[in-house]
Amino acid sequence: MSEQQIGYIARLGAAMAASNYPVTMVRQMIERASAVYGLKTDFIALPNHVQVVDSAAESGSVVKAAHIGGDLRFDQTFPLAGLVSDTLHGRIDPVAGETRLDRVEELPQPYPSWVTVLGYGVWSAGLALVLEPTVLNVLAAAVLGMMVGLFWVAGQRIPGLGHLVPVFSAFAVTAICILGARHLELDHVGLRALIPPLAMFLPGAAITLAVIELTSRDVISGSSRLIAGFVQIVQLAFGIIIAAQLLGLDESQLSPEAVNKIGPWAPWLGVVVYAVGVMLFMAPPRSFLPWLVAISGIAYAAQFVGDLVLGSYASGFCGGLALSVAALLMSRLRGSPPAITMILPGFWLLVPGSMGLIGVTEVFGADGDAALPATLISMISVAFGLQAGLVLWRAFRRQPAR
Repeated sequence: MSEQQIGYIARLGAAMAASNYPVTMVRQMIERASAVYGLKTDFIALPNHVQVVDSAAESGSVVKAAHIGGDLRFDQTFPLAGLVSDTLHGRIDPVAGETRLDRVEELPQPYPSWVTVLGYGVWSAGLALVLEPTVLNVLAAAVLGMMVGLFWVAGQRIPGLGHLVPVFSAFAVTAICILGARHLELDHVGLRALIPPLAMFLPGAAITLAVIELTSRDVISGSSRLIAGFVQIVQLAFGIIIAAQLLGLDESQLSPEAVNKIGPWAPWLGVVVYAVGVMLFMAPPRSFLPWLVAISGIAYAAQFVGDLVLGSYASGFCGGLALSVAALLMSRLRGSPPAITMILPGFWLLVPGSMGLIGVTEVFGADGDAALPATLISMISVAFGLQAGLVLWRAFRRQPAR
């Protein structure tokens, strides 16, 4: 029985790691699940590998290792979160847990590919309304978003192609924006117009997890995620730079200024459109939509106020802080989704708005020396906000009742 319990705990930890749970939370799950099953275990938890050892077993040491080849989809995190909760509360035995875990891993894609492609176009249009609401930008973001969505779907189906999709997408989006601006005889190319179609490739989740893990002394996991995030930024920068140099774009033709030709209400509409895009692209349960709209609105409002009061870099911190606290509070309401499922979409909205790709697109300009550090700082600002929210939440819960 001990062997089966150890194997189940290892598999559950690997599934959590593949669903963008911090290694810190994976460790906590292993410790608590081991206590529930009456086991005394040692373990190793890494982003792509979990190993659990029961050295007190009657038949000698029992060692079980597990890993999942790729990330689980966002829609799979919902049943997984329920399984984690049932395990930690002792409501499920390892045999039933293994069966449910098999079902989670084998869940088919909820929507056909064309809905996924359309969903990312809507997602991109929503971000365009948030970042630079003009009719041209919104239309371009929707079309380019669907193009990138096609690339992404192809990358999921063709082994080895997925790692090249960020570079191809960055090159194609930049080239089309430059050629389109010339065809329409525009005097500049708005840097913010490049962000929405490429937002899915911004390594916000990786950098957030890295910050959480590094501050929790999970140095190996945190360092590896941070390096992976940096490499992904460089991939995007490479595609953008090659397109700009190939087409002879001069830095004087670039404009980082925000333009709003629709109205002050456009960014708030963009938050709702973005939420609809997430529902189509990531395919969570339909009941998730009102929670998604609420958490996205709270995060954006905090970022908006933070930008007005403290500036662009601190705005990410404010948004991340509000996001984590609101998600944790809402997760305690009856019928609410798990906090982790609300934090991830909110973060995907905050990172482009904080600064995101604007710094990367200036790499080939006069400010190139500061571009990558500026981009990393903007993302880490959001990550620190999330971490601060988690710390405040834990401190509040530990306060004795008066």
